[in-house]
Amino acid sequence: LPGPPFTHQQTPRKMVYYGQTSCEQDTERYLDVVKYVFSCYKKEVPLIINTMGWVKGEGLLLLIDIIRLLSPSHVVQMDVCDWKAMPPLSPEHVHLSAGLHTKGKQQPKCKQLDMSTAESWKCSEEEDVSAPQYKLLYIHPEFPRAGVAGEARVHSGILRDMSILGYLGHLQYPDIGAVLPLHSLVPYQVPFSAVALRVIHTDVAPTNIMYAVNASWVGLCCIPDEVRCQTDGPVLLTQTPVCDCLGFGIVRGVDMEKKLYHILTPVPPENLRLVNCLLLGNITIPNCVLVSQPGIEGEIPYVTSDYNYSI
Repeated sequence: LPGPPFTHQQTPRKMVYYGQTSCEQDTERYLDVVKYVFSCYKKEVPLIINTMGWVKGEGLLLLIDIIRLLSPSHVVQMDVCDWKAMPPLSPEHVHLSAGLHTKGKQQPKCKQLDMSTAESWKCSEEEDVSAPQYKLLYIHPEFPRAGVAGEARVHSGILRDMSILGYLGHLQYPDIGAVLPLHSLVPYQVPFSAVALRVIHTDVAPTNIMYAVNASWVGLCCIPDEVRCQTDGPVLLTQTPVCDCLGFGIVRGVDMEKKLYHILTPVPPENLRLVNCLLLGNITIPNCVLVSQPGIEGEIPYVTSDYNYSI
């Protein structure tokens, strides 16, 4: 409400790094993440759940799953002018509809009414015991161009880049007037053996993992298991964990001789001590960070103009 998110960033109470801008590839893990984050809610304050804008096809079914799993007291549904694809998400509709990963309640099939037995009277009542008990607030705006999908996608990409830049702004020293380029900031040195590594969104061969991690945006996470290194190489996880994320960083270099990651992050040292896992997702560093760093002579690191687009 006070403005775009990048202008007033706050440290979340509980955070998981999903690693993608859309959950289409792995909706099961998305629901696991939602349940994991929701589990820390103690109901001492009101909670607003800001759902996604994906409300077609599987996105609508996923939304039904979320309503069913989280049992809200109110659902605010904002419709779009002249768009009939989405039904009103009334408690009755959610109760009877199948979600993507949850089943809806079947309509009760009562036998023909027999006045000699009272059991048939109970049929419809028993079926509705688990029906959701929320209030639907349905809003139908009539101003033009409400909810135009293409524009929202472009705007969300710009706002995401602004959020990353705002986060990186915490690396700057508050008492220095000039903005320091990232390559002049001193990174943390993290031994390969101290953190486990996982690429979330795709499969990467172990021999190529360092090429993927170098110059990448990573989630600094904490897994409950102790990280144990059997070899000199990096510790690789075979599955993506659902675990606490304590912040983010940029792997600005990898020292293969000394077996060190060089990481820039504004996360305070007392929290960094808890980090034992680096998650690499499909979130890229904004182009301006790579191409607009002042003070670089010659070729810009990690940037090439000589690229064969037919590959």
